[in-house]
Amino acid sequence: EADGNGKELAAAEAALSKINAMLRFNSIFENLYFGLALGAVLLLAAIGLAITFGVMGVINMAHGEMIMLGAYTTYVVQQLMPANPGASLIVSIPAAFLVAGLVGVAIERGIIRHLYGRPLETLLATFGLSLILQQAVRSIFGPLNRSVVTPEWMAGTFEVNPALALTYNRLYIIIFSLLVLAMLALVLKRTLFGLQMRAVTMNRPMASSMGIRTGWVDALTFGLGSGIAGIAGVALSQLTNVGPNMGQSYIIDSFMVVVFGGVGNLWGTLVGAMSLGVVNKILEPWAGAGPFSAN
Repeated sequence: EADGNGKELAAAEAALSKINAMLRFNSIFENLYFGLALGAVLLLAAIGLAITFGVMGVINMAHGEMIMLGAYTTYVVQQLMPANPGASLIVSIPAAFLVAGLVGVAIERGIIRHLYGRPLETLLATFGLSLILQQAVRSIFGPLNRSVVTPEWMAGTFEVNPALALTYNRLYIIIFSLLVLAMLALVLKRTLFGLQMRAVTMNRPMASSMGIRTGWVDALTFGLGSGIAGIAGVALSQLTNVGPNMGQSYIIDSFMVVVFGGVGNLWGTLVGAMSLGVVNKILEPWAGAGPFSAN
C-alpha cells in the first residue's frame, strides 16, 4: 500500500512539474506575443519618423500628434458608419493616411521648410505645434478619451493550449505593420518618387542640380511619414482608448527605435521596433506598466 502511495505521489509530482513547465512556456510565449504586438505599433510609429529624419534631418516632436490624428480619424469614420464597424475600420486606413499626410504637408510647407539646417529650432517649433494640435483636439472632441468599437473579426481570442489564449486584434496588427513596411519598401525601391527621395537623401545638392525639385520631395516625404503615423493611430485605436495625449506615449519610443535601428534604414527600424517591444514586455513586471496594457 505504501508502495502504491509512493507511485501516486511520484505521478502527481510529475504531473505538477509538467503543468509548471507549461505555465512557464505560456508566460514566455505571452510576453513574446505582446512584445511583438507593441513592436508592430512602434514600427508603424517609427517608420515615418525614420523617413523624415533620414531624408530631411528634421526632429519632429509633433509626430506623435499625427498618430493621434489617425486615431481620431478612425473614431470619426466609425461615428459616420456606426452600423458596420468592420467596414469603417477598413475605410479609416486610407482616411487616416490622407488626413495625417495632408497635415504633414501643411506643417512642412508652413513651418519646417523655413528651418532646414537648424535642428534645435525645428525641435522647438514642432514641440509647440504638438501642444497646439493637442489643444485643438481637446476643443473639438473634448478632453475625455473616446473608444473605438473593435470589429467582430478582430475581437476574441485563439487558444494555443488550455491555459493560454491570445487576442486576435494584436495578431492582425502585427500582420498589418509588416504589410505596411513591405508596401513602403516597394514605394522606395520601385517608384520614381522613391528614387528621387533616395537621391535627395544621399546628395541633396547633386539631386537638385539634376533637376529634382527637392522642396517638392521634402513636402511629399514629410506627408508620407505623417500619413504612416496616421495609420499607426488606426492600429492603436484597436488597443487603447483614443485621447488627446495618446501620441505623447509613443514619440520617445519612436525616436529610440529610429536611433537603435539606424536613421533612414527600414529593416533596421523593423529590428529595432520588434527588439524594443519584446524587451519592454519582458521588463514590465520589474519596471512597471508600459504604453498599453497586456490584458
